[in-house]
Amino acid sequence: MNALMDGIKGNRFAVFGRAGMDMFADPVGVKSEDAETFRADLGGSSANICAGLVKLGSQATLITSVSDDAVGRFCLNRLQHYGVDTQYIRVLGGEYRMSLAVYESRIENFQNVIYRNGAVDFQVTEEDMDKIDYSAFTAAISAGTVFAAEPSRSATFRAFDNARAAGLPVIFDIDYRPYSWPSPEVAADVLSRAGEASDLIVGNDEEFGFMAGGIEKGFEKAKELAKAPGRIVIYKMGEQGAVTLMDGEEIRTGIYPVTAVKPNGAGDSFMAGLLASIAAGHSLRDAVMRGSACASIVVSQPGCAPAMPTTPELDAFLASHPGPTT
Repeated sequence: MNALMDGIKGNRFAVFGRAGMDMFADPVGVKSEDAETFRADLGGSSANICAGLVKLGSQATLITSVSDDAVGRFCLNRLQHYGVDTQYIRVLGGEYRMSLAVYESRIENFQNVIYRNGAVDFQVTEEDMDKIDYSAFTAAISAGTVFAAEPSRSATFRAFDNARAAGLPVIFDIDYRPYSWPSPEVAADVLSRAGEASDLIVGNDEEFGFMAGGIEKGFEKAKELAKAPGRIVIYKMGEQGAVTLMDGEEIRTGIYPVTAVKPNGAGDSFMAGLLASIAAGHSLRDAVMRGSACASIVVSQPGCAPAMPTTPELDAFLASHPGPTT
């Protein structure tokens, strides 16, 4: 576990996975089909994690592919706006396209329409991964969607191997999105392989349950994965908080209740807050709680990347909030 924590404390993250465009209905509460105005910003799990990390004082480099068109350039511009390093992003021509998420800022009957046809982020290759200077980083992060299709799947496993050879710990957000995968069986097998290759695994009860073949088996799956020496597993349960598993120990933590305006973006913000807080010297328990606070902040505001808090905003939230559930 020391190597994992030391890598996170190095605070220079190589992040694998997609960037995309988010379009969210404005104002808060309006349905997409009734909206006359939409706001556009950066989206995609890995891009959101990068934006969240940089806002909290970390260094993050996104490794992915973007389309050679206006939407690809928009996403590159927004990544650079947030301070994310884009040197390893390959611009790809042809018919490949960026992901697009069209959603709304409402909880009741929330709608999120995802466009992933010909997704350009699946076109990263093993050759792309071999061009990376892994010595420039102290930890590698991946979200699970990169494993949903080739050549991205093999490329990311190559990146895991390269990262480990360079002494970097591997951090894995399960991030199971059924629409990206050819079948549930393939997803369960590949995500389990990715988990076994990782030092820190973060997922929710449904994701661990999916990997285990039933939600009632999810916690046992998480505990099984946590048996590996030095590995940390964080099992999230929504409003019920989270259980952090390591070295036979269970750390149970609550959440910070807020009035949410949307459900999405919480997991990406949790990951960013968790890692940036460990890097800043907080204990693992406190880092999990700060990650939970980041998640609460993001669901209380429109958008994902723009809603990610800065360190002063996170500290102000914690100072003013009545406290977490137990």
